[in-house]
Amino acid sequence: MDVWKGKQGLSRNPGQVPELVERVRARCRVKRYSLRTEQAYVAWVWRFIRANGGRHPRDLGGMEVEAFLTRLATEGKVAPSTQNQALAGLLFVYREVLGVDLPWMEHVVRAKGPRRIPVVLSVDEVGRLLARLDGQVWLMAALLYGTGMRLMECLRLRVKDVDFERQEIIVRNGKGGKDRRVPLPRRLRDALQESVSRVRVIHAQDKAAGLDGVWLPHALERKFPNAGRELSWQYLFPAASLSKDPRSGKTRRHHVDEAVLQRAVKTAKYKAGIAKPATCHTLRHSFATHLLEAGQDIRTVQELLWATRTWRPRRSIHTSWVVVRARCSVPWIVDLHSCAWPDRSGPDAYDGLESICATRPPTPVRLATGRRHREVRAGSSACPARPWRSAWAATGSAG
Repeated sequence: MDVWKGKQGLSRNPGQVPELVERVRARCRVKRYSLRTEQAYVAWVWRFIRANGGRHPRDLGGMEVEAFLTRLATEGKVAPSTQNQALAGLLFVYREVLGVDLPWMEHVVRAKGPRRIPVVLSVDEVGRLLARLDGQVWLMAALLYGTGMRLMECLRLRVKDVDFERQEIIVRNGKGGKDRRVPLPRRLRDALQESVSRVRVIHAQDKAAGLDGVWLPHALERKFPNAGRELSWQYLFPAASLSKDPRSGKTRRHHVDEAVLQRAVKTAKYKAGIAKPATCHTLRHSFATHLLEAGQDIRTVQELLWATRTWRPRRSIHTSWVVVRARCSVPWIVDLHSCAWPDRSGPDAYDGLESICATRPPTPVRLATGRRHREVRAGSSACPARPWRSAWAATGSAG
């Protein structure tokens, strides 16, 4: 057993990976946790075992857990979210893998982090940032801003998820395993069609080379053996090189790595002279902020982002309505996006920004009446309390 000094003090590394780690992996897959959650939990369990001299967690208790979390905070200086993630991984081991629920688990102190204000770019800054990107990374960054998708939601898009006829994009298995629809920006239609054509060529080459089909979720690969070789299931942004599936061991073509877009956005931010700590996720924040500044109802923005559980109308009502409203009923949304996707014709490409901002409708004023809220548009009569009805009235296009 090797003894070495790590970030959390002296650690004793066992000679082989304990069986418990494999049980953690198996339990995560039974509960349908994502691969990243599985990797995070396994890593924290492994670090916890090493920090306690290779002892089994069954022989440890609340004092050891508290000491481990304390070392993370004092010596490791980790963020509160990282400390809570480590606690979640350890509680998962005790409750789900070892099957014990001890009283000390309810009294473990959880770290409380400060609430940070998200970084938001202006419309002009978004235009300057996108103007410094090109090719596939430009299209991915434009989708992040034009639809409000998260980084991995964009990278995991497949050909079948882009509906050009309905002008919408279906986000599959987003955060929390939920699906949603987002509007397809008009200015990106041609670029997305070119991307599909590129995928078609790459797919034909992979089929001719006899490669395994693309990765399919759950048991679809067993139910539909040929689905992975169909064009509709191919990733919209395929990687330039092949990779090995960490679970099945098969060599196949996965989607592009997220670090490609992250590095490109970081480089473009410096070239554009933007001093804000902007990342790919900043484009999602900017999307929501610009919609609110344009007079959009906050409930519509929440549905497009799928960022809250406080309001969930009936699925039959909001499934397609939110996308239709964002696509058709509010033309300045599309114009805002069109102005943000510059034609790379120089500074003149941004002349229309001020006119778009000047034609924004008045921002709705919210009046709280008990448990309900009504929207009163400046200079108009009160709208109904129903969010999906008041939004139509706020846009002035009930039909």
